Amino acid sequence: MDRGVNVPRASAKWLLLAACALAASLALAAAWAQELAPDAAKISRLLQRKILPHFDFRRATRMAVGLTWRRATPEQKERLVRAFRSLLVRTYSGALAGARDETVEFVPLRVRPAESEATVRSRVRRPGAAPIEIAYDMERTASGWKVFDVRVGGVSLVANYRTSFPAEVRANDIEGLILRLEHKSGSATKRVFVRS
Repeated sequence: MDRGVNVPRASAKWLLLAACALAASLALAAAWAQELAPDAAKISRLLQRKILPHFDFRRATRMAVGLTWRRATPEQKERLVRAFRSLLVRTYSGALAGARDETVEFVPLRVRPAESEATVRSRVRRPGAAPIEIAYDMERTASGWKVFDVRVGGVSLVANYRTSFPAEVRANDIEGLILRLEHKSGSATKRVFVRS
């Protein structure tokens, strides 16, 4: 465990370091993705190794699923997390492959030392285009700061999915939502245990 996470005066420093590590990982992944562009499987493995360890997919999934989460069995919860994680990897592998000549700037961070949650704001600058505002909602966990939601241009990733999930649950129950996510993510045919 990172000792800095438990030192209140250092929490802002560790949060910023975690966000910088995430940004550096994203920048490296984008650069590598340009070289790997034709190979989606390699980009996916790159995301698995460099980016996903900075995310709390269990919390993100729980928030996206909403009240339905409480009704899900432990096995269904694990399947929901795996499928949601796979869907996001698949979605963002394509976006990462298209990244070109981007730089990330962080907005100065203001967080009280005792806070367990914070938002790290950044701007992604691209040549010839308006900057994209990206905010990472992060939580201090036993294993360091983890991202549980990302807002791009003010639109929450979790809220975006949360608007569509209830209709699927009403129509096809929790199992229907899981199957839909597994189908969309391509994980229905091969189930691999992925820790969140």
